[in-house]
Amino acid sequence: MSQSLAEAAGDTKRGLALSHRQILVILSGLLLGMFLAALDQTIVSTAMRTIADKLDGQTAQAWVTTAYLITSTVSTPLYGKLSDMYGRKPFYLFAIGIGIFIAGSLLSGIAGDIYTLAAFRAVQGIGAGGLMSLAFAIVGDIVPPRERGRYQAYFMAVFGTSSVLGPVIGGILAGQNTILGFDGWRWIFLVNVPVGIAALTVVARVLNLPHTRRNSRVDYVGAALLALGVVPLLTVAEQGNDWGWGSGRSIGLITLGVVATVAFVFWERHMGEDAILSLRLFKNSVFSVTSVMNFLVGMVMFGGIAAIPLYLQIVRGYSPTAAGFLSLPLMLGIMGASFLSGQVMSRTGRYKVFPIVGAAFLMIGLVLCSTLTPDVAIIVPMAYLAVFGIGLGLSMQTLIVSVQNAVPARDMGVSTSSAQFFRTMGGTFGTAIFLSVLFNSVAGNIKDRFTDATHTEPQALGQAVAHLSKSQRDLLAGSGGGSSSLNDTSFITRLPDVLKNIFLHGFNDSMTTVFILAAAVAIPLIVLGFFVKEIPLRTTNGLSAQQADADATVAPAAIH
Repeated sequence: MSQSLAEAAGDTKRGLALSHRQILVILSGLLLGMFLAALDQTIVSTAMRTIADKLDGQTAQAWVTTAYLITSTVSTPLYGKLSDMYGRKPFYLFAIGIGIFIAGSLLSGIAGDIYTLAAFRAVQGIGAGGLMSLAFAIVGDIVPPRERGRYQAYFMAVFGTSSVLGPVIGGILAGQNTILGFDGWRWIFLVNVPVGIAALTVVARVLNLPHTRRNSRVDYVGAALLALGVVPLLTVAEQGNDWGWGSGRSIGLITLGVVATVAFVFWERHMGEDAILSLRLFKNSVFSVTSVMNFLVGMVMFGGIAAIPLYLQIVRGYSPTAAGFLSLPLMLGIMGASFLSGQVMSRTGRYKVFPIVGAAFLMIGLVLCSTLTPDVAIIVPMAYLAVFGIGLGLSMQTLIVSVQNAVPARDMGVSTSSAQFFRTMGGTFGTAIFLSVLFNSVAGNIKDRFTDATHTEPQALGQAVAHLSKSQRDLLAGSGGGSSSLNDTSFITRLPDVLKNIFLHGFNDSMTTVFILAAAVAIPLIVLGFFVKEIPLRTTNGLSAQQADADATVAPAAIH
């Protein structure tokens, strides 16, 4: 291994083409970093209730998620632009551990209250914003687009594995009273430290990419306007369901976000090539179309991923750990489809068909999920998850490869981080919209189920309802006073069967609505796929393409 590290370090420093083995050595560090960021998005969710109980902060727990999401999203475009200007390695090392992700993880693991934890999660988010986007940009630097398909499965395996393992690991750690003298839930954050150090060590040793510094101004005003536009909108997306979408607080933040976004567009036009997100890129049809597609993929992906565990845990009654294992077909679908599409891309150079077919699989998988019931055989939702995973595996990486191949190599960082940025934004709004629809409709669906049941089993229902709490009876009546019962759905498992079926079918009806809405979002995704211009995949990596562009610029000057 040490010899491979030395070879990879030497060849990347000289800017030579790398062998498959040397690329894998570099990828090992990048994949560890990606695993940290992807895992951190899911590992906290299943343990959040336990963490909030321990820190006496149930009412403020949403800020732990919101803080991480905001900083990771806002920082993503900054990493892309700055790495194009000054090189990838210093910013990737900064994102992993030199004061950011590892430090944020360590601090989160020793947090003493819920607000301190939210602040430290914000620090983690700053690091996470660079881990994924820079990893994809670095791959674009060292692997030609024509050959990149060979390595897609590795990235999708990391994403799929983290999506499945996150809830499992989070549930296991949160369920332990203490581990090595620390509360079990604290290891959800502390486990990042050794993995982060390993990634930091590998990347520091082997990632020595040649880079020509670009003399550009740092767009501080653009960065500030971007943050001022995105932060209020993300905050409303996360908190709007609790605040009320029409409340003064929500409307005020939406107004601020829209005004700042408009100002950002005008400022970026003024900055030209020095802009943090050059508007020139949107003149490239592949970049503009795939940006919209990435936003929609994010909506569909995170909307589906948010609803599926709720079906398995609330409707089917599985523990978070069991629900994680039952989601394995999702990961297998992602990995299998990504590997297959990657091999076809490498051999044929064709890729346009994959996002179209992938979007179709996403739509079919979600439509199938909309037919699920509380008593269907568990193998059925597992099969539907595999179909959904195939759609993700065919779509996600292909969109990144297509945009990296279509823009100038000098914009590798900006284009890659933009793809990640739009996908994250789509995921945030998709999750907020779909979960809002779910929890706002569930009371009405439970009431409808209860009304229907009163005609068939009035006596049994009357006896069972007498033992419910007031808020639970309000929920059956469709009253707003019953909404507090939705904060803790564990009571459903203790209900008599006649009432349990009403609540489970009510939740299932709301999840059916969510799956149908998510499937509807996949329809424009299919249509947009036909408008992506298929440009022949380059056979040179990003570094070689940048050098060729530089030589082409210098040659005319030398002649004169």
